[in-house]
Amino acid sequence: MGERTPHLDPDARAALVGLSASHTRAHVTRAVLEGVAFSLWDAFAVFEEMGVPTTQIRLGGGGARSALWRQIQADVYGHEVEVLEAEEGAAYGAALLAGVGVGQWATVDEACASVVRVAAKVRPVAASAATLRTQYRRFRTLYEALHPAH
Repeated sequence: MGERTPHLDPDARAALVGLSASHTRAHVTRAVLEGVAFSLWDAFAVFEEMGVPTTQIRLGGGGARSALWRQIQADVYGHEVEVLEAEEGAAYGAALLAGVGVGQWATVDEACASVVRVAAKVRPVAASAATLRTQYRRFRTLYEALHPAH
């Protein structure tokens, strides 16, 4: 289905590189999760280029229920991630915006401070984060090699 952020590349496709007969379904599943996290990490580069510091990374929605997914993200980002109590994600945010719109809160920041709660924090594991930094560099090299017109 392509890539959206930050590459806006509808022709990008997934690739599994280096598979052997010893790899299992679990290896492939983890590779997919790591690839998605690497792609999300690319979006942080946009913030960095704009001089916007990343001080908090928050996870919500159904995917945030997975301990593996949360840990992979913390390790890929090399940054603690916070898991929100509310699992509704976009719908919850829309309700907060509506609340600001009708005057329940004066600002979005006020609304979030009033009702958004962190349920858990996941810290990166140093050894895993180091391995994933190396893998991320390979991911970037492969992305360019597999789709040079990007």
